[in-house]
Amino acid sequence: MSFLPSILFGFLLFSAIALFVFNCRKIYRNINLGKNIYRIDNKKERLLKMFRLAFGQSKMLDKPVVGLLHLIVYVAFILINVELIEIIIDGLFGTHRFLAPYLGGFYNFLIGFFEILALLVIISVLIFWIRRNILNIRRFISNDLKGWPKTDANYILYIELVLMFLFLNMNATDFYLQSSSFSEYYKSYGYFPISQYLAPIYSNFSDISVMYVERTSWWLHIIGILFFLNYLYYSKHLHILLAFPNTYFSNLDKIGKFDNLSSVFNEVKAMLDPNHDPFSTNNNQTEIEKFGASDVFDLNWFQLLNAYTCTECGRCSSECPANETGKLLSPRKIMMKTRDRLEEVGKNIDKNGKFIDDNKSLLNDYISEEELWACTTCNACVDSCPIGIDPLSIILDMRRYLVMEQSEAPGELNNMMNNLENNGAPWPFNQLDRLNWKN
Repeated sequence: MSFLPSILFGFLLFSAIALFVFNCRKIYRNINLGKNIYRIDNKKERLLKMFRLAFGQSKMLDKPVVGLLHLIVYVAFILINVELIEIIIDGLFGTHRFLAPYLGGFYNFLIGFFEILALLVIISVLIFWIRRNILNIRRFISNDLKGWPKTDANYILYIELVLMFLFLNMNATDFYLQSSSFSEYYKSYGYFPISQYLAPIYSNFSDISVMYVERTSWWLHIIGILFFLNYLYYSKHLHILLAFPNTYFSNLDKIGKFDNLSSVFNEVKAMLDPNHDPFSTNNNQTEIEKFGASDVFDLNWFQLLNAYTCTECGRCSSECPANETGKLLSPRKIMMKTRDRLEEVGKNIDKNGKFIDDNKSLLNDYISEEELWACTTCNACVDSCPIGIDPLSIILDMRRYLVMEQSEAPGELNNMMNNLENNGAPWPFNQLDRLNWKN
């Protein structure tokens, strides 16, 4: 019957991986609902940007204390999970610390280093929890984070704490059993600078009881990791995976450079071309292009990737002058609502096999016109995001829809556009006086 644990482990492992792949396919499908854009140029520059922002955490360190704590958790997440290689081998083949004989003294160093990282993660997570729940930092108590977003952030902190404690407890009981010479199964491998101080807790336990505790901790640790893997789909911590493609495919143009609508650009070129026939038709054009965006289908795939990648950290909203002066706009909310709408569309497709009109749209049902027109287009949100998310592009596309498709704009903007059309300047001067502003 000794093979049953290996069978159970294999079933849990492959089931978790299958569910993860299934959810990843849904994310990929939803992102591809957006319009296509070209983002595969300048590969070297894109790689450097990805390594600088995603791997190097360069923008996180703009806030040194928080950046350092986040870096600790990030590095620990990557390095400690290297141990998963050994856990998977041990689980599938019934071995124990399989890599130890092959790595020798380096194995002891790794285990010791992982334990120190685990302790630092526990300290960092506790500080993060205090910041979110006790210190009342504004960007963590805003209306954007009420309900599930706040709960989700705390759940992640609890999961990380539990995983680190299970890791240390697993090592502590292993160390105890190694010292007691309980079984050949628990050979003297590893260095335990932190967990060795937990081992005395089990001094009054029988060896068999400690073994059960060790096995329970081992199983709960790997089950917790597999649970966390699939929880990412429902969590803001999906950025752990998507931050890398998001930074790679991010906009390389200078912040503040606006893109042109190809349809409008081509129309203007035609108007300026003396050889253009205004009565000619474009036989290749199958449908009239929509100006701007009113729903997620009108956004491009990178904007939808942004929505899934958003960390909900609130740096964008805390830097937004409109938000800071009490306006309704919150760039973080723009990204969160875009993701909410995209998820709703995805569930619609899952249910019906294709999208069936639900009489909803991103505009008005999720994001109000008041929010859109509160934006000053200063790019503070774009500049502050640690992983290259661009809420402004979504705001501008939805503004374009309002102006060019719905003819809806604030009175001040309408006056300016009327003056431009009639006078060639934003001010109500006649044609002869339209350059008076320059003096």
